[in-house]
Amino acid sequence: MSDLRNSDAPISTVTYNRNEIDAPTQNIYEAISVVAKRANQINAEIKKELIEKLEEFATYTDSLEEIFENKEQIEVSKFYEKLPKPHAIAIQEWLEDKIYYRNTEKE
Repeated sequence: MSDLRNSDAPISTVTYNRNEIDAPTQNIYEAISVVAKRANQINAEIKKELIEKLEEFATYTDSLEEIFENKEQIEVSKFYEKLPKPHAIAIQEWLEDKIYYRNTEKE
């Protein structure tokens, strides 16, 4: 996960050159499919890590009326909100040739 935190992926929306995206596969749909699958993996990793971190600070009470604002939880949540979105990280990995993929139909 640490490499996801240090990603050079943009935080805001970026327009990419289509030719750069489909260059490795020569098929834009295949490239988008690979990137989408990687984005789902990244999202699952981030979600798992966030839940683990938030559980460290969890306080369990018997009453639903008692709500505690835990500053540590808020800081952790803010940190994860500022990370680039999973699809942006996946596209950055794709452009940097960091995603291994293969087409099983061609084999």
